[in-house]
Amino acid sequence: QVQLVESGGGLVQPGGSLRLSCEASTSIDLYEMSWSRRAPGKQRELVARISSGSSPYYQGSLKGRVTISRDNAKNTVYLQMNSLKPEDTAVYYCHTIWGQEYWGQGTQVTVSS
Repeated sequence: QVQLVESGGGLVQPGGSLRLSCEASTSIDLYEMSWSRRAPGKQRELVARISSGSSPYYQGSLKGRVTISRDNAKNTVYLQMNSLKPEDTAVYYCHTIWGQEYWGQGTQVTVSS
């Protein structure tokens, strides 16, 4: 069983930045890690993923404004988000596949003035 715990969400003004963290309950060295989000009334969408070798992949409207990184020593993956817009308001989830899919509980990001 793998537990993923996200943190770092909150209320931010348009144009602001947030860094989300996802801490795993075990070593993540060998695994690809991902961030997705679900905005109100919309389907869940992939935001970014990072390979075990730290190669990033970005998708969707946050591309160009987001950076995914990992610290294997801390079993943690980060999502740095900049120039946030109201449409980035969503619950952000960390997830991975370790034989099966594992998802965190999500962290709410609200972009509003």
